[in-house]
Amino acid sequence: MNRNRKLLAICVLACWTGSIFGQSLPKSQPREDAGFSSERLSRLTTFFQGEIDRGTIPGAVLLVSRDGKLAYFKALGYQDREKSIPMKPEAIFRIASMTKPITSVAVMMLAEEGKIDLLAPVSQYLPEFKDVKVGVEKIDSSTGKPALSLEDPQRQMTVHDLLRHTSGLVYGPFGNSLVHQAYNKANLFDGNQTLAEFVTKLSKLPLAHQPGKVWEYGMSIDVLGRIAEVASGMPLDQFVERRITKPLGMHDTAFYLSAAQAPRLAELQVDPSTGKRPGASSVENLTKEKQKWFSGGGGLLSTVSDYAQFCQMLLNGGELNGVRLLSPKTIALMTSDQLPPDTLRSGYEEVAPTPEMGQSFGLGFAVRTDVGHNPLPGSVGNYFWAGAYGTYFWIDPQAKMFAVMMVQMPFPQSGHYRRAFRELVYGALLP
Repeated sequence: MNRNRKLLAICVLACWTGSIFGQSLPKSQPREDAGFSSERLSRLTTFFQGEIDRGTIPGAVLLVSRDGKLAYFKALGYQDREKSIPMKPEAIFRIASMTKPITSVAVMMLAEEGKIDLLAPVSQYLPEFKDVKVGVEKIDSSTGKPALSLEDPQRQMTVHDLLRHTSGLVYGPFGNSLVHQAYNKANLFDGNQTLAEFVTKLSKLPLAHQPGKVWEYGMSIDVLGRIAEVASGMPLDQFVERRITKPLGMHDTAFYLSAAQAPRLAELQVDPSTGKRPGASSVENLTKEKQKWFSGGGGLLSTVSDYAQFCQMLLNGGELNGVRLLSPKTIALMTSDQLPPDTLRSGYEEVAPTPEMGQSFGLGFAVRTDVGHNPLPGSVGNYFWAGAYGTYFWIDPQAKMFAVMMVQMPFPQSGHYRRAFRELVYGALLP
């Protein structure tokens, strides 16, 4: 009886592993066949399990694939440490800014259909932005304090600017300027607004920079989400489902959870210094009935295996399982350096798209432009991004590989794990 149960369990696991990738990735292969040292890949387990045992992270799901072969896929630790719920491979994570590449793909699909012109002014699709101004701080002679002066833009911001974060739109919490302060006061992250209402609210605020002059991470991709709605004639959640996630078999990727999915949501662990979980949308607020604002910049939930489908599509040049979302030339465009050399830039640690880090930014991703400068291993042409709750991925076309890490933790603490993940994976790569 026990032998039969073991055989059944093995068969179920084998079928489930194969179903993760459909026809795009074969079932898990011996790791040397996938181009990795099995002994060295086991260091991933040792490292992350050690962090879980020390209580620094609740759990993680990790996946590495090379040349269409699944090299490593493990769920470690807890989906919810406080409730002692073990982490499962199919756990659902808040992927935050890893939504941005998916929204960018949606926009490029519409561009390929002639429905969006990347060099068109944003106001062509969203007239609210026609008269937007640029906020410039000047010292008020009567008070001696900085005051905001509104100036005309030297040129209108374009869809291209939105895709590469040179629009002048910013994130309020990421700065202390008067424009950043105005963004904070405007309650732009209100979950009870529609994308149309969000755009109306945002268009009344000044830009922080002249369009095209400065790379600064911000709300550009949320505006792109609204442009996708206007160009496609359907809400963003429906477009993403019908045109991207459903065709790719990403059945657990959406802006909200179903009742059946809710028990699989991975949770941030309680911060011992406060006795509370760090701020994140609760499972009760992530249902379809509660969602009005479909944040193209950070609203999706997903699983590691779902996001692997998305990565494999990109690595394949826009196609997966006979479904083509984008042409190879469009993928090449999106993953090339889109920032002029004189663009002012800032960033955060190893994800900064700066020459000092040997990196730049494409259309939806940061891209590696130099073999040197960056202290982490990788190849020229690899592209990547991360999420505010600890998720991370990168794709390396030269090595024909990608890796996905999903953890739920505050972003300021996640850099150590992103860097360790990359070091450990490349440390296991065989010639």
